[in-house]
Amino acid sequence: MDALLPLFPLDVVLFPGVPLPLHIFEPRYKEMIGECMAQHRPFGVVRAVEQGLAEIGCTAEIFTVVKEYPDGRLDLVSEGRSRFEVVRVNEERSFLRAEILMIDDEPGASSGEDRARAIQLHSEMLAVAGAKPDLSAADPLLLSFYLAGSLPLDLDFKQKLLGLRSEPQRLSQLISYFETILPNLKRAAHARHKAGGNGHAH
Repeated sequence: MDALLPLFPLDVVLFPGVPLPLHIFEPRYKEMIGECMAQHRPFGVVRAVEQGLAEIGCTAEIFTVVKEYPDGRLDLVSEGRSRFEVVRVNEERSFLRAEILMIDDEPGASSGEDRARAIQLHSEMLAVAGAKPDLSAADPLLLSFYLAGSLPLDLDFKQKLLGLRSEPQRLSQLISYFETILPNLKRAAHARHKAGGNGHAH
C-alpha cells in the first residue's frame, strides 16, 4: 500500500462531510483519479495558494461517476472525509503526492445555544439567497463544517476553520463571521430588490 496521498490542488477548501463535484480533464488528474478508483483510495484536496499549497487539506472519497466522456474526461462527485496536515510533498509522479499527518478534533462538544445560533444565522443567510437549509445530513459533531461548507464563504476564513481542532471554537468563529457579514448581505439584497422593483427604466 502506497503511504503517499495523491493531492488535487484546487481553489477550494473542502470540509469533512461536504460534497465536492469535480470535472476531471487534465491527463495527470485522469491518471490519479483512475488509480484512486481502481484501488478504492481517497485523494487529498488542498487549497492552492500563491506560495504553493495550504498546510491543511481534507481527504476526499469518490462517491459517484456522473459522466464519462469519450476522451477520458470525467464528471464525478466526491465527499470530504478527514483532515490532514501536509508534511512533505513528493513530486516523483505527474501529479503531486504527500506524506501526511491525520488531524483529529480535541474532545468537547459545542453548546446547544451555539449550535442553535449558528443554524439560525445560516438559515438567514440562505434565505437572503432564496434557498432553504437542509440539515438532514449534518453530523452534530461537525456542524460547523456542514454550515460553512454549504455557503460560498471567503476561502481564507474557510481555511482557518479547517485548521481549528475544536468544534466549539469553530462554531464560535462561524457565529462571529455570520454576524459580521449577514447585515451586509441583507442590505445588498434589499438594494437589489428596490432597484428591480421601482419601475424606473434606465
